Amino acid sequence: MPSAIVSGLWLNAKRLRAHGLILALSLWSVYLWNMATPGLLDRNRNLKGTDFLHFYTLGSLALAHRGNDLYNLEAQSQLVAQRVPDAAGIRYLPLYPPQVSILFEPLARLAYPCALIVWLALSAILYGICCYAVWRACPNLRKHKVTVTILALASPAFWHLIAWGQTSALALACLTLAFFAVRTRHEFLAGLALGCLIFKPQLALAAAIVFVLALHWKIIAGAFLSAAAQLTAACLYYGTGPLRDWLHTLLNLPGLLPQLEPRLYQTHSLRTFWTMLVPWPSASLALYLVTALAVLALTVICWRSGLPLSLRYSALLLSTILLAPHLTVYDLVVLAPAFLLVSDWLITQSDDPATPHLRLLLYLAYLLPLLGPLAHWTHFQLSVPVMAAILYSLATRHSSTPMREGV
Repeated sequence: MPSAIVSGLWLNAKRLRAHGLILALSLWSVYLWNMATPGLLDRNRNLKGTDFLHFYTLGSLALAHRGNDLYNLEAQSQLVAQRVPDAAGIRYLPLYPPQVSILFEPLARLAYPCALIVWLALSAILYGICCYAVWRACPNLRKHKVTVTILALASPAFWHLIAWGQTSALALACLTLAFFAVRTRHEFLAGLALGCLIFKPQLALAAAIVFVLALHWKIIAGAFLSAAAQLTAACLYYGTGPLRDWLHTLLNLPGLLPQLEPRLYQTHSLRTFWTMLVPWPSASLALYLVTALAVLALTVICWRSGLPLSLRYSALLLSTILLAPHLTVYDLVVLAPAFLLVSDWLITQSDDPATPHLRLLLYLAYLLPLLGPLAHWTHFQLSVPVMAAILYSLATRHSSTPMREGV
């Protein structure tokens, strides 16, 4: 029986380490082979670092104080051709808020290859620190340090993060800091951490709704202050023009989605799940809204329950992924704390008949991003119903534990 096989893998650390090691060696061997070419193009003739080019361009605009061009696609295309000639013709839809360009200004002082190496190293270090911090908070996983390390390195989401050169490690850091702040009942500090997600506002949607419904006003106040501080910093650096341009771009976002998501099979949220599965836009939108409300209800049930914070926060992270209007495979890296926290709790639940099924779901959620491209032909993104099933499983255990931590 599949659940028994997966349960056995989770219970047998040696076998799990072996599977993780094979996966890690396979993924990173492919990555290194693809990148081991002279020049800036990989073996598939794609630019190394892919999405990092956009952040490098934004940093270059910040370096020159060209705030008026932060949302000018043509000006950015010309700048790319000047600074990274091998990337001439590559265009990215400018959607990030203006303060993101300031963050990348120091890297724009370097040549593109050096800047890319520094950014990938920083992303990997940040990911490792977050995983280590959460692992330290998991007493039942302490003796499985080697296994956890291997699985963290073998994570398909982490592999995609590095392959795409994206910023999701920053989002992971924000959500990890928020977890520890909530854990120690520092609600305002948790809000400050969550407010930093203004650079990827879609990842703050679930938390914003849940904490408003739960009346956690200290968290909301901290998040508002943090987000406002970032936008204010951008206004002080550039003036108010880029902020207005960004808000105008967000208002026009529905019409820009085809450009933003050219490869829907690499997305893993409810909205794109229904977009791929149902060919009628009105019907897919309606299904997204209905299922989003159901996910939100399950998350609120979890958050208000007597479950330990580890499970309640894991439910919030799952909801963060599912509810996000736009979410690409590299953003799944923010689920790393949930994998650790739920696994740690499951070790104490060996007598529960539902535990093997939850182990199976957790194992699938970890691996299925590798099979995302199959959705290009099947129009069915397997990871989405699996994550929803984990959330449902957690919500249905809401009365199992009377102990609570944090808010």
